[in-house]
Amino acid sequence: MSRPTPDLRVYTVVDTSVCSLQDAPAVALAAALGGAGIIQLRAKHSPTRDVLAAFIAMGEALAGRAALVVDDRVDVFLAARAATEHVHGVHVGQSDLPAAAVRGLIGPDALLGLSASTVEQAAAAEALGAGVVDHLGVGAVHATPTKPDAPEPLGYAGVGLVAVSTALPCVAIGGLGLPDAAGVRSAGAAGLAVVRAVAGAQDPRAAAASLLAAWEAAA
Repeated sequence: MSRPTPDLRVYTVVDTSVCSLQDAPAVALAAALGGAGIIQLRAKHSPTRDVLAAFIAMGEALAGRAALVVDDRVDVFLAARAATEHVHGVHVGQSDLPAAAVRGLIGPDALLGLSASTVEQAAAAEALGAGVVDHLGVGAVHATPTKPDAPEPLGYAGVGLVAVSTALPCVAIGGLGLPDAAGVRSAGAAGLAVVRAVAGAQDPRAAAASLLAAWEAAA
């Protein structure tokens, strides 16, 4: 497989705090049909076997309609990639395996996202060289119950400081929803990542479509 170039405008995080692993494939497909270009499975407290099964099922459901990554779990990605071509990479945080080590494990054809909340963290990611980190998840923009250990909220201005400091595409994350599209885009982000606004919505397809429309209207 070759490394995809995902559409980062609407990045949907399917988090088990708002969506069960059993429902994750259907939610992921609905989000993709609504316009989400990249989808992440985040299952912090679920058994590895169950996370792997859900990740593979999400890949098969999406069948390439959107890029699919898993949060933190390099092992899950590698096992899933042996089972299906429709999984694409990993997203890691500052306290996980170092990005350079992750790139060595997942190879040159996989996506690698990295969380960053400061200009210094963004600079360190960029200093790793071309082809190591693909994009940054910058936040938290607002306080959010799905990430209680997140850094102090950055607001739009904080996202802007990170975004202008790096050539890496930045996706804003943290308590975001429909009203945030314009603020995030004007701050220089390449997209917004949402959890509850899509994965927790009654109609994930319509929610993703609304976010994409709001993003485009903010151009």
